[in-house]
Amino acid sequence: MRHVNRVLLCATLLVTALVFQVTVLARLHLPGAVPDLTLLVVLALAMVYGHVGGALVGFTGGLLADIAPPADHAVGRYALVLAVIGYLAGLIKPESGQVRTAAGPMMVVGCAAVGSTLLYAGVGALVGEGSVRGVGLGNLVFTAAIYDLLLAPFTVPLVMALARRADRDTTAEAAETATGGTASGDSAYRWLAGGTASRAAVRRARSYGRGGIGRQRGNLFGPKSKSAKATRIKGVKRL
Repeated sequence: MRHVNRVLLCATLLVTALVFQVTVLARLHLPGAVPDLTLLVVLALAMVYGHVGGALVGFTGGLLADIAPPADHAVGRYALVLAVIGYLAGLIKPESGQVRTAAGPMMVVGCAAVGSTLLYAGVGALVGEGSVRGVGLGNLVFTAAIYDLLLAPFTVPLVMALARRADRDTTAEAAETATGGTASGDSAYRWLAGGTASRAAVRRARSYGRGGIGRQRGNLFGPKSKSAKATRIKGVKRL
């Protein structure tokens, strides 16, 4: 159940970020690069789920960006870039799962914006697709870092909070399911004891389900007194 919730959350966030990026941010016609909302979502999820989850989320988000219009590059190019970026970002996942300061995530965003742009250009050069959008690489790296850093405070904390909350809810639900039998048993014991029974009465009721019936039966019908045995023997002699 936990993995299903993670998949649904990641898919929803990635699709929402990509749609907003293509329909709104790309139409702003800002100088240089386009603010990469998909990259920010991948980074936030990677810092919650770790390097393996970050790589999977990055590959999925990059693949969606590769096939979403108006993509004009080879399919798989940005998927490779975001898979590498997601893996590296997931390596800095804190042990407690909580980020203490905003300096760490902001530094990750800045490095990822520069690294993803350079890696994207490098992969394009390897596959023979030329320069990135025909603009200067330096200007593209600078504007990408600026736009992503400006957008990060409004997206990264929100995505990380949603991911952690989804995990907490799933863990709490699993714990409640695991203890559901005990809780229902306690309710049954209370009902058997009269609804408003005291704790001692509930404990006595529980003892019947744990072998207490046998003990009570032994006390009531078990060892007889010596006088009872003697009476039984006398009765046999009279017969």
